[in-house]
Amino acid sequence: MYLSIYDWSIIIAFLLLSLGIGLKYRSRGGKSLSAYFLTGRNLPWYVAGISMVATTFAADTPLAVTELVGESGISGNWLWWNMLIGGMLTTFFFARNWRRAEILTELEFIEIRYGGKEASLLRGFKAVYLGIFMNVIIIAWVNLAMMTIIEVFFGIPSQQAIFYVGGIMLLTVFYSTLAGLWGVAMTDAVQFFIAMGASIILAYLVLSTEQVGGISGLQEQLPESTFHFFPQVGLETGSLPGTLSISIGAFLAFIGFQWWASWYPGAEPGGGGYIAQRMMSCKDEKNSVMATLFFQIAHYCIRPWPWIIVALSALVLYPDLEPDEKRMGYVLAMKDYLPVGLKGLLLTAFLAAYMSTISTQLNWGASYLVNDLYKRFFKTQKSFINNEAAEKHYVVAGRIFTVLIMLIALFITTRVTTISGLWYFVIECGAGLGLVLILRWYWWRINAWSEIAATVTPFIAYGFAKLYLENVMPESFIIHRGSFFFTVGVTTVTWILVTKYTPPVRKDILQKFYDKVKPDGVWSPFESIKKKNGYNIRNLLICWVSAIFMTYSILFATGKIIFAQWLDSVIWICIAALSAGILLNRIKKTRIFD
Repeated sequence: MYLSIYDWSIIIAFLLLSLGIGLKYRSRGGKSLSAYFLTGRNLPWYVAGISMVATTFAADTPLAVTELVGESGISGNWLWWNMLIGGMLTTFFFARNWRRAEILTELEFIEIRYGGKEASLLRGFKAVYLGIFMNVIIIAWVNLAMMTIIEVFFGIPSQQAIFYVGGIMLLTVFYSTLAGLWGVAMTDAVQFFIAMGASIILAYLVLSTEQVGGISGLQEQLPESTFHFFPQVGLETGSLPGTLSISIGAFLAFIGFQWWASWYPGAEPGGGGYIAQRMMSCKDEKNSVMATLFFQIAHYCIRPWPWIIVALSALVLYPDLEPDEKRMGYVLAMKDYLPVGLKGLLLTAFLAAYMSTISTQLNWGASYLVNDLYKRFFKTQKSFINNEAAEKHYVVAGRIFTVLIMLIALFITTRVTTISGLWYFVIECGAGLGLVLILRWYWWRINAWSEIAATVTPFIAYGFAKLYLENVMPESFIIHRGSFFFTVGVTTVTWILVTKYTPPVRKDILQKFYDKVKPDGVWSPFESIKKKNGYNIRNLLICWVSAIFMTYSILFATGKIIFAQWLDSVIWICIAALSAGILLNRIKKTRIFD
């Protein structure tokens, strides 16, 4: 694939800019663990919010959306659209609590909430489980997407593409380890605008091609079911020739269960992962809430449609791609329909998306390994002459762990073949855990054994469903995502029974946690002065529901405008305006922005 001098100039300029940002913020990031992993808790809401959006815009995301649209039409996006519900729950019910807890990592929360040997065991286990196992799986599917781009764009065999990805990853490690989260967040801001702008340009150019013929051309050449935003009653995936729609069972799993039941990176029930890291990095509680609200709206309203348009166009332009090759449609469109200069811009966009995600995953994973494993169990503050020496040592350890995670992730990448398949794996292996992650903030009776049971059981139930149930049950069990429902049910029953038959957390630990965080919910045994929190919870619930309706309505209204369905677009705009009015009214009553 030939790139002009203009294309290469754009790519090189972007790489130099990323390195420059890392060098600029080096002095800030190296001061302490808090500065390295949380920017010293000094991020303004708009930087934190953009950083969240940029991180979830990885190189794999447009490709995975193309794969989903190729398999199930627009409605296939409910695999991730459903996560808005849990994301808005985090915004109004958890963002303040995460910032108020004043902890360095999400896993540190485990010991201040539960205490005891079982809590320290859970913290150490999750440091490895999330910091290495889940983290390298996420990085691997992002690497796979970048390899696909390199393979298709330059005609480089996949066996060699891994070395190019390794080189880009090494550059990312270099600038992210220089400045820690400060460098990551500031480069995220630049990378997001480049990636988003380039995606819009690609969508416009591909849609304008003679083969596609604009929106009307798409509608003429593709089945009507491809354009449905919701699954159609009576239709199953692939039940009719030319039909693209997710099944009703899958839709119910997405919208009714997945958002609260499953752990998924960037959409953890109750917050967590790099989203919690950004919330804890904000200047104060107000900035934490505003950053998370901005993230939800931008993530679901601004980003999807340019990707979906290219994915639909790819169905017309490349109809002969095999199911496991559908994701390549996006890259082929870039390769075949972008003029000189814009090829470099789009490649830069994918580099930006890739590097923003990888830098965050590496920094986040290293924070667990340093703070929740190495510092907690192997090297304590008492081992050092003074606090300054300890902090510098831990920053160095963070950089070493970053490189270690990179090397493991590169190895795992060589064993991965599908992006959406890993999405499903991660979702189902966390099915049932989500409710515990939510309730641990709102019900004092949840204990460490509850979370241990909810973490381990999904793997057992999912394995049983895949190895046995799917072989003996009818085909509808697979179509309707029966393994997901089974895993959620088994996990939920298990952790409830474990909670009932294990002792509660010690009262002094719970009292200390309550006095510091002051959570709403069922905490009456620990309230020195009885709170009347029912009214505020009621207002937060109204904020949550109205924000969900507002965001979905904006998403659907944008789609209806794109497809020139004017009456439907007006209806969705009216719903969005009404929801926004209710949201603004109730936000004032909750005082969460005060």
